[in-house]
Amino acid sequence: MLARCLSASIVGLDARPVTVEVDLAPGLPGLQLVGLPDTAIQESRERVRAALRNSGFRGPLVRVVVNLAPADLRKEGPAFDLPIALALLVSSGQLDAPLLQDLWCAGELGLDGNLRPCRGILAVASLAADRGARALVVPAANAAEAALVPGLRLLCAESLADTVAMLRGEQPWNDRPQPLQGPVGQPAPAAAPAPVVGQAVAQHALALAAAGGHHLLMVGPPGCGKTLLARHLPQLLPPLTEQESLEITRLHSIAGVLPEPITLLERRPFRAPHHSCSVAALLGGGSNPKPGELSLAHGGVLFLDELAEFPRALLDQLRQPIEEGVLWLSRARLKCAFPCRLTLVAATNPCPCGWDGDASHPCRCRPTERQRYWNRLSGPLLDRLDLQLRLHRLPARDLRRSLDMSESDNSEVLQPERIQRARQRMQQRNPAGCLNSSLSGSALGRIGQLSTQAVECWEQIVSQRQLSARSGLRLLRVARTLADLEDKDAVGKGHIAEALCFRSFDQLIKA
Repeated sequence: MLARCLSASIVGLDARPVTVEVDLAPGLPGLQLVGLPDTAIQESRERVRAALRNSGFRGPLVRVVVNLAPADLRKEGPAFDLPIALALLVSSGQLDAPLLQDLWCAGELGLDGNLRPCRGILAVASLAADRGARALVVPAANAAEAALVPGLRLLCAESLADTVAMLRGEQPWNDRPQPLQGPVGQPAPAAAPAPVVGQAVAQHALALAAAGGHHLLMVGPPGCGKTLLARHLPQLLPPLTEQESLEITRLHSIAGVLPEPITLLERRPFRAPHHSCSVAALLGGGSNPKPGELSLAHGGVLFLDELAEFPRALLDQLRQPIEEGVLWLSRARLKCAFPCRLTLVAATNPCPCGWDGDASHPCRCRPTERQRYWNRLSGPLLDRLDLQLRLHRLPARDLRRSLDMSESDNSEVLQPERIQRARQRMQQRNPAGCLNSSLSGSALGRIGQLSTQAVECWEQIVSQRQLSARSGLRLLRVARTLADLEDKDAVGKGHIAEALCFRSFDQLIKA
């Protein structure tokens, strides 16, 4: 007898429909899986057999063929355990076939028949709702995640036996999980920002990065506050909207890194990968691509500490994604896109020993060592970092003052209200409500409100410093953000000159 059950496979950021077909035929007992299954699905043969037996059902004693259609789509993960088991029960006459009509299922089975959570349930639930599913069967541990999709009926079960009993009507449907900890779309209370002492120029650069979405590079000796400043940035960004929360939660669900208990993510992510991470860990990858740290920071901040310690080839692969806000991964059978609209914050020491330019610690590096160290950063990558500044160690009196500061003692430069006002000006003025960092050259000329003196000063700077076209446009974007932070309609000559102060390393690194 032939039986079918509907499920889905994760491909990139989306789910693709998969029909699980089970056929019983005369022959030696065995279970054959076809349809490009990965190792985890191949091993489901033993999990499904044990789960059926330990749940009180009769295991197949004939030849079983399980097909995952479409056959040319590679499938992976243990989420097909439950649909395979339910289709086996139908094909063996232990469950009525109409009970699986328009029913979608996903879940991993333990040997005792219990249902275990699996990744990507939010994407599966979205697809099931779009396809008009009668209901979606998920493990109870995934119920809160699937409930984020409105208008979809859920069947939340703890085990295979409970699932069958609910389908037969022997138990009431557990069709709705417990509500989330907070209403969907309502931002979680923001943590109080940690106080930032000194580093006035760095604070100003942080406000520019938060307001305009500009990428930031900080260069300074150990202990000068680079990491503290970077971790402060997400607290200056506006709360997530409902659409942003769902998109970020979906990304983390597909990557399998949703925190427990599973709820809607309501705070902007902050990701800080180590410099020893691989290309796949940073960008994402695999035969069936999964998001990496770059995409997991979508909507928030990606912090690359010790930037010069990352391999140059790895850093150069960041150039296109951070500029376009999307990462394309191409494979032989598919091409998928992961969003990565984020603020990149990078930090590095000025030299291998870390003390180049410090007044009290002599540098031990030879000039060739310093140049080799900086050559790990390419010119095209530096072009894409709008804000570049040099930091110095804090004097002892500033460190003493930090011991007496409270969480509300931050300077006026880092007040979130000031940054939000600047963002609102941008969204009302710019096309599609984009930030200044995304403005094109034509848009800058049309709506940037550049004064004549500002344009003349900018032309002189670009000519004298031999800036690239990309660096010159980024200089204008930073100047436009400076004017927005000051509530000024027009960009003046002073804004151009001040923006130039944040281009400290254009002449240092050669591609």
